[in-house]
Amino acid sequence: MSGWFTLFTNCRYILNGDLVEDHLVISDETGLILKREGYIGGEAVDLDDNIIAPGFLELQTNGVNGFHFTHFEDEKSYTRKIDDVARHYATQGVTGFWATVPTVKGEAFQKILPSLEPRDIPSSASLLGAHTEGPYLHPSKKGAHNSSLFQSCNTSPSSIYAPSNLTSSVKLVTLAPELPDSSSLIKSLTSQDIRVSMGHSNATFDEGLLGLKAGATCLTHTLNAMSPLTSRAPGLAGLISLPSSHSPPAPYFTLIPDGEHLHPNTVALLHNSNPKRSILITDSIELASLSDGTYPGHSQIPHAQTKLGSRVTIAGTDTLIGGCISLQQGVRNLMKWTGCGIAEAVATVTENVAGFMGIDGDGGRGVLRKGRRADLCVLSEAGEVLQTWIAGVKVWDREEDVRLREDDGEARG
Repeated sequence: MSGWFTLFTNCRYILNGDLVEDHLVISDETGLILKREGYIGGEAVDLDDNIIAPGFLELQTNGVNGFHFTHFEDEKSYTRKIDDVARHYATQGVTGFWATVPTVKGEAFQKILPSLEPRDIPSSASLLGAHTEGPYLHPSKKGAHNSSLFQSCNTSPSSIYAPSNLTSSVKLVTLAPELPDSSSLIKSLTSQDIRVSMGHSNATFDEGLLGLKAGATCLTHTLNAMSPLTSRAPGLAGLISLPSSHSPPAPYFTLIPDGEHLHPNTVALLHNSNPKRSILITDSIELASLSDGTYPGHSQIPHAQTKLGSRVTIAGTDTLIGGCISLQQGVRNLMKWTGCGIAEAVATVTENVAGFMGIDGDGGRGVLRKGRRADLCVLSEAGEVLQTWIAGVKVWDREEDVRLREDDGEARG
């Protein structure tokens, strides 16, 4: 950029779940968002009436593009593959992600987690840490996890993850609140500034309340691998509708909006019940973006996997493994299924995520306010990602990408 700041004009931007008619100013020097008035000069970028959103935040992804986060051979190659994933995510409007490591052996956690310590990756989405989904899960709701590796809650997380990883890499843990001693485990984790989400669980509503009181603040892929919501037994999902005056407050809750894990009307019902706490995730696995077919398993799933469109199952069964859509497709699905506007839909992958994970303060992400990182994506009215900016620098542009592909095709021809 030629100036020391960049001014975005002829645009709208998303703040607090609303579309704001105004320009946006970012610093080329610090990579932060500036106040919106009092600047002369700099570089003006005309966005043709498109929409600026905070960069998307991917809270639960197990992998993409053929790489699963349990695929660890050595630190050097693992880091290189994480960098490749981060570059891919930037093309999808994602500017930060938490790598999900599902239930594996303790020694596998301890080999993988040091490589998932938060770091910025040049011209790519930032690695924001690890989400460990297990091993404190309930066998009756194991989903695609290996229940023989589950642990009781009186097993120290230090012995599973290693003490150094608890203070560096691990930022979110999913566990089942009905397990004995779960409240003590939740309190221990949250005292180390680790978020706790409740999932892979058959907990009752009351057991979920105890989890909230102990410090849990989210539900993991709501209604998937979870106690059902029924007329007289609302289960964990019933916590979503707690009144605003309730203490502790209703949890955040994540949804997989691929049309496979939840019916579109179920997504709409859950989201509309509490939009400010709703978070979209892909729960993507390594088969996301790959062609349909049958693929080998890995350390989490020692079985062949069959991909057909957005549906992936353990081969020969109906057991869903994970998601295969992009986060931007999930945003568009939410708009279609609920009728909500783009600002409300985008909040589920930006502001709501940042609020849950506590990264929306000064210097933080997920919200377009002065002093926050200028991690942005430019969207069409329909929710298509057109550009991605990270720390004030444009790292991807759809038109430029298409032109490069066309030029490359002509050169090859």
